Amino acid sequence: MNQRHESFKGSEGTISVRVWPNARARRIVVIAHGYGEHIGRYEHVAQRLVAEGASVWGPDHLGHGRSEGERALVRDFERVVDDLQQVVAMARAADPGLPVVLIGHSMGGLIATRYAQRFGAGLAGLILSGPAIGHLAGIEQLAALPEIPDVPIDPTVLSRNPRVGEAYASDPLVYHGAFKRPTLNAMRAALAAIDAGRGFGSLPTLWIHGGDDQLVPVDGSSAGLAKLRGSDFTQRIYDGARHEVLNETNQAEVLDDVCAFIARIAP
Repeated sequence: MNQRHESFKGSEGTISVRVWPNARARRIVVIAHGYGEHIGRYEHVAQRLVAEGASVWGPDHLGHGRSEGERALVRDFERVVDDLQQVVAMARAADPGLPVVLIGHSMGGLIATRYAQRFGAGLAGLILSGPAIGHLAGIEQLAALPEIPDVPIDPTVLSRNPRVGEAYASDPLVYHGAFKRPTLNAMRAALAAIDAGRGFGSLPTLWIHGGDDQLVPVDGSSAGLAKLRGSDFTQRIYDGARHEVLNETNQAEVLDDVCAFIARIAP
């Protein structure tokens, strides 16, 4: 599939960006990936979005993928949001006048939520996939430990499709180490900023989540979204699905829901 790589000087180093262009684009979709992973894992999502009329952009966040920075180390998520704003500006410059939809998964959902609070007036819509917002008991438990155990994310909690976990475990661009305390503290600070920030108002928002998500349980995200949700809010909870609903055994259904939402709010 036609794609290219770009880069820019970000808040704390060079940020790598993957672009899936579309000569007949009717909309722009920007993807914010999750913790420890990289934008290359969203190739199938980008393919579907391009087929539906979008140009697609996605950075590797600071400390992730091909971007600079110590692996999986984020000291301030406001800086990551600043980087994401630069990506949106690049996308708008390449396809001026088109509506922009932001998708954020897991930690990317936290980033996208904070982005919507700061820059939501410039968005046509927001999609949150298993967003790491609200009450995250796992983060609090890890942060309370005197020493963080060197236990990577269990690939089996990502999807019911075993090939997803196998690919994740063997991917050299995925971080497989322990959480770093500054990153945990930055997540907690970002959650506090979201809790103190404004809601989504009239920004059309789609929340998608796996009913059997063990990394970011539904109830925790639901508590956060109850305070944020605005006048145009849609939710889809997929029974039995795990954390990465875009990589689940019912991913075709999930992508259908995503594309239908985008077609409605950015026709």
